[in-house]
Amino acid sequence: MKANGHRIAGINPGSIAQEMGIEVGDRLLEINGEPVEDVFDYQYLTEEEYIEVLIAKPSGEEWLLEIDKEYDEDLGVVFENGLMDEYRSCSNKCIFCFIDQMPKGMRETLYFKDDDSRLSFLQGNYVTLTNMSERDVERIIKYRLSPINISFQTTNPQLRCRMLNNRFAGEALKKVDRFYEAGIEMNGQIVLCKGFNDGEELDRSIRDLSAYLPHLRSVSVVPVGLSKYREGLEPLEPFDREDAKKVLGQIHRWQEKLYPECGLHFVHASDEWYILAEEELPPEENYDGYLQLENGVGMLRLMMEEFEEAMRGLEEEGEGGGRITQGEYSSVTGQISYPYIKRMADRIMKRFPDIRIHVYPIRNDFFGERITVTGLLTGQDILAQLKGKVLGEILYLPENVLRSGERVLLDDVTVEDISGTLQVRTDIVKSSGYDFVNAFVRKKDGY
Repeated sequence: MKANGHRIAGINPGSIAQEMGIEVGDRLLEINGEPVEDVFDYQYLTEEEYIEVLIAKPSGEEWLLEIDKEYDEDLGVVFENGLMDEYRSCSNKCIFCFIDQMPKGMRETLYFKDDDSRLSFLQGNYVTLTNMSERDVERIIKYRLSPINISFQTTNPQLRCRMLNNRFAGEALKKVDRFYEAGIEMNGQIVLCKGFNDGEELDRSIRDLSAYLPHLRSVSVVPVGLSKYREGLEPLEPFDREDAKKVLGQIHRWQEKLYPECGLHFVHASDEWYILAEEELPPEENYDGYLQLENGVGMLRLMMEEFEEAMRGLEEEGEGGGRITQGEYSSVTGQISYPYIKRMADRIMKRFPDIRIHVYPIRNDFFGERITVTGLLTGQDILAQLKGKVLGEILYLPENVLRSGERVLLDDVTVEDISGTLQVRTDIVKSSGYDFVNAFVRKKDGY
């Protein structure tokens, strides 16, 4: 815990904290006589129906608050740092690290490499376990924190040391045994690098990791992202169509083996593999409830399913559904998802002939053409490639091009910059199929 406690940055309206007179600028010192190191101590100590909270006012006065509440009810306090502690930086030098492949001159925060197990629970981050101390392991087990998301890459200890450039990376895998024995739910990730952890090594990893079922619920396999800024880094080759077909074949064979045994498909290929292999996406039921969406596993399938449901909803609304069914619009997308976004746009235009939608796939000149995902598009590429294009009344940007909670893209270009430069109203559309339909078939009372 910080010597002077944790500064409170916000109070939720109508919350317990507001009722008790806790204010912005106050500091949390203790809960039930215990110091609070970070958010996990805080969450654990505030679970009970009766708690005692020690608060320090800016004047130095201390308040001991006795609080009766519902079990697990939040106090409604917002701290300056969601973790309530300093973030732990990564001690690895992974051969596939995307941060090492970024150009110079970008915002400083974009170069920070986190490998903090606590962010695994808060934000869904994947951690390598190399930064995790014995005390961290004990706290996770004590507080029953789950799921913990683990970046495995391989279960071959020697190869893992090589890929992470950390001599402790192989030994760190033993922590998984501790979590398994304690019944802690886990998800896994394998960043596949050609000539390193693919082929027989991938089979070995899946075989080894399947032994942790059912507590290890899923493992995603994603292809390494290769930018054009790789000077001085480990030489890595991109996967081609035939490579992707082989990877999918391996994964599907394991799914066919494991699903009858445990009721989970367990190992999943990210959407990129199917697009690269020019194969159809699996049906929704193959994704086990979309456990790996943040890794791009099933994102397109979920969007398509939501889109179909939204279109059926329009049919049920009928012509009197209070929607604007005419107009001209535009949207951008990464090259990888373009066929699916275009397919949805075409469906809308067929259903509503007076609606015109221009979908523009944006080539990633900033990071290099091998980077095809929408989430890594920059404002400068969007501006350059939309210049002179027909944009209609509204240009829609997908939400995942923005930094979390901001209207700013990776290269610090703002939504307002794009709107002003292109002289078009620019709105944000969320990544669901429902939001896509609602963006172009707008409600008359506003989107």
